[in-house]
Amino acid sequence: MSSVEKVIQISSLSKRFKDLLAVDELELHVNRGDVFGFLGPNGAGKSTTIRMMLSLVSPTSGTINIFGKSLLENRKEILTNIGAIVEKPDFYQYLPAIKNLEILAKISGKEVSSKRIIELLDLVGLKDRAKSKVKTYSHGMKQRLGIAQALLHDPELIVLDEPTTGLDPQGMKEIRDLILRLSKDENKTIFLSSHILSEIELVANRMIIINKGKKIVEGEVSNLLNSNKVKVTVEVENIVTVKNILETTKWLNQIESISANKININLEQNEIPLLNKFLVENGIMVNALVPVRSLEDYFLNITSGTK
Repeated sequence: MSSVEKVIQISSLSKRFKDLLAVDELELHVNRGDVFGFLGPNGAGKSTTIRMMLSLVSPTSGTINIFGKSLLENRKEILTNIGAIVEKPDFYQYLPAIKNLEILAKISGKEVSSKRIIELLDLVGLKDRAKSKVKTYSHGMKQRLGIAQALLHDPELIVLDEPTTGLDPQGMKEIRDLILRLSKDENKTIFLSSHILSEIELVANRMIIINKGKKIVEGEVSNLLNSNKVKVTVEVENIVTVKNILETTKWLNQIESISANKININLEQNEIPLLNKFLVENGIMVNALVPVRSLEDYFLNITSGTK
């Protein structure tokens, strides 16, 4: 079986601004076809990382490979295949949406047909407002027009930095639906930055959480956000005896790690008291049985600025 193609590979990436270490030895990868959630509280280093990915800021150290090539050595070639929104999209307010895209296509030096522009406006749900002046657009409509702009040159990779910021619930849903369409119907790889866990959960298949420039956790969204599973730390006196006892049960395959006097095990919520009862009935002195905070609890904790 061939390995999955990595569209983005970031290794040991750091960025320092004088006394501020904005990104600290960051590691991540994005596979082709991913909707990849880049999650972290405000100030975590997300925008700085994205700016380095788009060659707007130079890394202090580390490497960025995109489409299997070094960004440092193949900047122009790589960037022509990326569509991005890194700030609020800026348009000519008194011109229609279709005219804005025509002008922006010419400015970028790309040959974009009128048919392609209409197709993009249809894709982002603005075809019926194509001839309306942008000043009449809501914030959410402008965001969708910005995504249409990012798609003008039909890039393989779409980078969206907090695309739902400032939107009402309806506007957020429209952006989410558009992201899913781009992934499923247009076969785009999408790198989606957000500080809202629920937003990532609804659209992404893989994700990373960063805080203070460091990776906290990375993996499949379905695994990381499984609300029915809880990692439990069990502290006992005789770890070998406990392991031997568990070998006769279904729980053996749920053990994540074992140390001197602790076992980390993944359980369903209702299994926690059952495991405790089982160990006690088998003569094991359980010193502690502590559920580890869920990913959501942890994320809310770092977002609120507490430890």
